[in-house]
Amino acid sequence: MSTYEKMALRQRRWMLFLLTVFVIGAGFTPYKRVFLGLILGSAFSFYNLWLLQKRVRLFGDALERKEKPAGLGSAARFAAAVAAIIIAGQYDEYFNVIAVIIGLATSYLVTVADFLIFQLHKSEKKEGESNGA
Repeated sequence: MSTYEKMALRQRRWMLFLLTVFVIGAGFTPYKRVFLGLILGSAFSFYNLWLLQKRVRLFGDALERKEKPAGLGSAARFAAAVAAIIIAGQYDEYFNVIAVIIGLATSYLVTVADFLIFQLHKSEKKEGESNGA
């Protein structure tokens, strides 16, 4: 498994973990609308993350074959985010719209956190190698 595939898998696992936390929050706290909004936004964010990872993989494969790569699908991801906001607006008695917007940002937070953790782990590993020699 390549480094990119490992990273993508880690990010998807983190997103599923957050979705699980939000589902538990919706079931066991009095803030049901907030957690339902986070679930809706995060579900669309998870879809956008999956779509972006798929497109990046295809983009990289095309570059390796020296072909012209397809785009990364920004319009499709933007449309999915708009769809989440429209759903939240239509059913505002069930979803907190601000929580949906925050949920839409979860994949970006997961991506940044994964990058920072990976860099920290990489630098600790490098220090251990240089100190052990």
